[in-house]
Amino acid sequence: MVDHNVRHDITVNPRSVIVISLISLGYMVLSYFVVGFRSDQLLFIFLANALFYASNISRKFLIAYLTFAGYWILFDYMKAFPNYNYATVHMADLYNAEKHLFGIRYHGQLMTLNEYFKLNSSTFVDVMTGFFYLCWIPVPFGFGVYLFFTNRRECLLFTLTFVLINLIGFVGYYTYPAAPPWYIQEYGFILHPNTHEGIAGLARFDNYFHAHIFGGLYTKGSNVFAAMPSLHSAYPILVFYFASKNRMRVATVIFGIVTVGIWFAAVYTSHHYVLDVLAGILCSVTGIALFNFLLARWKWFGRFIDKWETLVRK
Repeated sequence: MVDHNVRHDITVNPRSVIVISLISLGYMVLSYFVVGFRSDQLLFIFLANALFYASNISRKFLIAYLTFAGYWILFDYMKAFPNYNYATVHMADLYNAEKHLFGIRYHGQLMTLNEYFKLNSSTFVDVMTGFFYLCWIPVPFGFGVYLFFTNRRECLLFTLTFVLINLIGFVGYYTYPAAPPWYIQEYGFILHPNTHEGIAGLARFDNYFHAHIFGGLYTKGSNVFAAMPSLHSAYPILVFYFASKNRMRVATVIFGIVTVGIWFAAVYTSHHYVLDVLAGILCSVTGIALFNFLLARWKWFGRFIDKWETLVRK
């Protein structure tokens, strides 16, 4: 168990400066050869170094959030290894399964919910779903920050479970590459490997506010054919679970609404099928259950968490 009276300050010394400098340089060199140079890589390095040099508390925050940093790097590097190079992209089979299981008849024609919503969109729903979809990263990240300042052990458990869910999702991307609904609407069932990410129904949100919010965000996408499972649908479940686990009643209700809102937005904006959303839910539930199982069965893993918690303790 962790000794709650133990506190470790993380100091800046010549050795740590050399380590952080070598890591920063190594990341930039590796990124250049893997995915090419981009300005957001410099921003990433700047933020990491700023946290390291700013204060003891910011250094602890950096250590607690190394898992998020690892996720970002892994997601970014996926661009260099597109999943359509390793398995067949599923298009017509997924589309037909979706229409068979969750299709709706409209004017005598059977269509997917995505197709129905595209024909029956409204400005109010466009705006609401856009706001919900903007929550998919800020909400888990912000909730993790809150846990860092209130319960660092839960923060560590949260961030590690987040990474595990992503790893499960990435396995899904590479074993079952899948085209999103908007791709089928635009290109049919023909594979165009170098297609750029589309914002689909979220364009209506950008147009309403005369902004380039989603247009800018989706230019950073790693792979068009990574619709199954929907990690957009997986992340809010993790936040909802930890809020409920820590008996945050108001937050649990709010996160529950956000979760359902993101699920609906994913389908409404033609970014995911219902099947993608269900796969994302399964991905999150599996990740949470597997992490709890490993934490209970692997004693060394529990000791690792204890030591990590001691390192970032107040």
